[in-house]
Amino acid sequence: MTQSSERPTPDSMCYHADPEATAHALLNEATEWLQFARGLTGLLADLIHEADAVDCKRMALGLEAIGALTNMGVQCAAQAHVRMCWEQAQRGCELGDGMGR
Repeated sequence: MTQSSERPTPDSMCYHADPEATAHALLNEATEWLQFARGLTGLLADLIHEADAVDCKRMALGLEAIGALTNMGVQCAAQAHVRMCWEQAQRGCELGDGMGR
């Protein structure tokens, strides 16, 4: 299977979150991206069930879109996790234990 050089692959895409965003805001955004992916998955499934023939190129494009939306949601969730760990470490340092626990 060959990949087109015209479009970036989901692995090469990077989500750049607002540096001021809270972990809560990032988790909300991750939920939105994953809901978009779920909606598109449902739409494609309905189209396939109702179609007499499937256009493979369009189907591949739809599946790539689902992959990209899912990837964005996962990256958002990962960044939220990093922010929560960072905030927890900062609170630990503020308590004076110096270990960031």
